[in-house]
Amino acid sequence: MKSKSLRADVLAGLTTSFALLPECIAFALVAHLNPLMGLYGAFIICTLTALFGGRPGMVSGAAGSMAVVIVALVVQHGVQYLLATVLLGGLIMLAFGLLKLGKLVRMVPHPVMLGFVNGLAIIIALAQLEHFKSGDAWLSGAPLYLMTGLVALTMAIVYLLPRLTRAVPPALVAILGVGLAVFVLGLPTRTLGDMAHIAGGLPTFALPDIPWSLDTLRIIAPYAILMALVGLLETLLTLNLTDEITESRGFPDRECVALGAANMVSGVLGGMGGCAMIGQTVINLSSGGRGRLSGVVAGVLILLFILFLSPLIERIPLAALVGVMFVVSQQTFAWASLRVVNKVPLNDVLVIIAVTVITVFTDLATAVLCGIIIAALNFAWQQARELYADSHLEADGSKLYHLHGTLFFASTTPFLNQFDPANDPPVVTIDCKHLSFVDYSAIAALKTLRERYDKAGKHLRVLHLSERCKKLLKRAREHHD
Repeated sequence: MKSKSLRADVLAGLTTSFALLPECIAFALVAHLNPLMGLYGAFIICTLTALFGGRPGMVSGAAGSMAVVIVALVVQHGVQYLLATVLLGGLIMLAFGLLKLGKLVRMVPHPVMLGFVNGLAIIIALAQLEHFKSGDAWLSGAPLYLMTGLVALTMAIVYLLPRLTRAVPPALVAILGVGLAVFVLGLPTRTLGDMAHIAGGLPTFALPDIPWSLDTLRIIAPYAILMALVGLLETLLTLNLTDEITESRGFPDRECVALGAANMVSGVLGGMGGCAMIGQTVINLSSGGRGRLSGVVAGVLILLFILFLSPLIERIPLAALVGVMFVVSQQTFAWASLRVVNKVPLNDVLVIIAVTVITVFTDLATAVLCGIIIAALNFAWQQARELYADSHLEADGSKLYHLHGTLFFASTTPFLNQFDPANDPPVVTIDCKHLSFVDYSAIAALKTLRERYDKAGKHLRVLHLSERCKKLLKRAREHHD
C-alpha cells in the first residue's frame, strides 16, 4: 500500500510539474519579468510549502493573481523593488500564520467560495486562449486547425484514459503522448520553447539591491500588503477546496507560516512571489497526489528542468498543456452551483454570480471582500426582519410586551415601531427573555424607548435582561457619566 501511494505521488508530481511550467512562465511574462524568475519562484514555493505546509496534496507556485498585483511596481521601479516586495509580503503572511488568523477563512460564506472557484475556472480557461494567438493576431488556417486538433486530442485522452486504466495519471499520458506524436510526425506547432528559453543555473542568494529606507518602504508596502492578502485568500480558499475533495482536514495557520517563509526565501533567491494554485492543485489531486511527496517532486523537477532537461522540455507542444488546462478549468468549475439555482435563496445565487464576475474582471481579493460584504448585509437584513413583539393587557390594567429576535444596528427601527407610548396604559412591562442584545445600537434603542415613555408620563419596566445586556447597559452608563 505504501509503495502504491509513493508511486501515485511521484507520478502526480511529474504531471503537476508539466502543468506548472507554462503557467509560471506566462505569469512571469505578464509581470514583465524574466521567465526564470517565475520558475525559481515555483521551485522554491512549491517545494517548501509541500515540505512544511499544513495541507499535503496542495500545490503552490508563482500564481497569476500575484502577477497581476505587481505589474505596476515592476514597470515603475524595476525587479529589485519587486524582490523586496516579495520579501515583505512573505513576512506579512508569516505574521498572519503565527497570529493564528487562518481561522478567519471561516468568515467566507459558501456562496462566496463557489463564486471564487467559478471565477478562477473561467480565468484559467480564458488564459489558455492567448496560446491561440501569434503575436497579436489570432491563428487562422492550417496552424489553427492543427492547434485545435491537438488540444482536442489531449482532452480526449484525459477524459477517456481513466476508463481503460487508472495506473497512470491521464494528464501525464496526454502531455507525453501528444508531445511524442508532434515530434515523430514533425508537426509545425508552437512549443514551450517558443514561449521562453528555460535553461539556467541554480538560484543565487542576494538581498534586494535597493536603498533600505522609509521611502522604499512607502513604495513597496502597499504592494506587499495587497500581495499578502491575495496570496493568503487564494491559499486558504484552495485549502478549503482541497479539504472538501480529499475529505480530510488541513491546518490553515501552518500553511500560512510555510507560505510566508517560502515567499521570503523566494525573494532572496531571485524568485517571484506565489501562493496556492487552484488549477495545479486540481491536477495533482485528480492524478492521485495526496502526500507531501507529490508537491516536493513537482517543485524539484522544475529545478531539474531549468538545470538539465530544458532542451527536452522546450519541445513540449503548447497545445498539449492548453488541453490539460481546459480540462482543469472544467473540473474546477462548481457545476453544482448551477443546479442549485432554483433551490437556494435568490440572494445566495446573486452572491455566487457577483463573486464570479468580480473575480474575472478585477481580482480575487476584491471579489471575496465584496462577496463577504453582500452576504453580511443580507444576513443583517434577514435578522432585522425577524424581530417581533406579542402584547396583551394584564389584569391590573398594565400592558406586557413579549419580544422575540435580535436587537442590533439594523433592527432598532423595527424594535421601536413595536411600541405605542402615546396610547399605552400608564404602566408598561417589556419581557426580554427571548430578545438578544448584540451591540451599542441595541442599548441606545432601549434608552430611546425609555425616554419616549418618560415623555408620555408613563412608567416602563424591563424584565429578564441577559447578563451580557446588563453589562452593556452598565458600561454605557459609566461611559455617559
